[in-house]
Amino acid sequence: MFSTHIKAVRDLRNNYPEIATIIKKRDNVIITNNGKSEAVIISYEEYAKYEEYLHIRYTKEKLAEAEALVGKTGAWIDSNELFKEWDAWDAVKL
Repeated sequence: MFSTHIKAVRDLRNNYPEIATIIKKRDNVIITNNGKSEAVIISYEEYAKYEEYLHIRYTKEKLAEAEALVGKTGAWIDSNELFKEWDAWDAVKL
């Protein structure tokens, strides 16, 4: 289970080894400045997982939008047909 630690921005500057140890345990650190949250530090592995999650979520949203558009317009083109059109366009362009 993750733990969240709250550290002042001065701790980031003055006690980075302590913060690095926290992050290596896969815990999160919230950095505050004048008592207000400003940033969150997570391990690179957690960041990579988060980026992958965002990419998958974005892709699913775009696919859902495309499916909804197809449902409204009935316009759909098979990928083989699309590639034929691209090949024809490339032949004209060259």
